[in-house]
Amino acid sequence: MRARHRELRRDDPEFPNWDQDRTAVEDDDAAQDPEQVAAELADAPALLAEGFAAVPDSAWTRTGSRSDGAQFTVDTFARYFIHDPVHHLHDVRG
Repeated sequence: MRARHRELRRDDPEFPNWDQDRTAVEDDDAAQDPEQVAAELADAPALLAEGFAAVPDSAWTRTGSRSDGAQFTVDTFARYFIHDPVHHLHDVRG
């Protein structure tokens, strides 16, 4: 089950920690085709908007937790998800 659906289909699911550095190495980010990455990034906002639009009003308060015990709702997870790229873009621009 895809992580983005887990919180909507299960009661209080636990999400494993994600190591972004390990993922970058495993996915060989440095070798990815920049044009393909740019196209995927261009498509991402519409896919994200579709995903958020599909969340029923009653589901925004559903909870989930990380493996370290930190809890969040669909709403707070969505806010974090929107904030994180902005934060990292600021880091990259330094």
